[in-house]
Amino acid sequence: MRPDIHPVSRPVVFRDRAAGATFLTRSTASSTRTIEWTDGATYPLIDVEISSASHPFYTGTSRVMDTAGRVERFERRYGGTAATARH
Repeated sequence: MRPDIHPVSRPVVFRDRAAGATFLTRSTASSTRTIEWTDGATYPLIDVEISSASHPFYTGTSRVMDTAGRVERFERRYGGTAATARH
């Protein structure tokens, strides 16, 4: 490995603003804000909009799109099928 080209990895706390969950992990990201963790140490704090604690895929609240129903509704509304509309 070449010296002095790799970013410094350190413990950082990420806080999910939507769910209020906090995660202590290693990252190269830096922040001027800090938070005291449960072990009594102070770590940089980075707020994120979404994480596995609030993302619909991970929380099980994701919805499956009914594409067949949408196509049928489009055909009823505008008549015919998309295949017959193309000449």
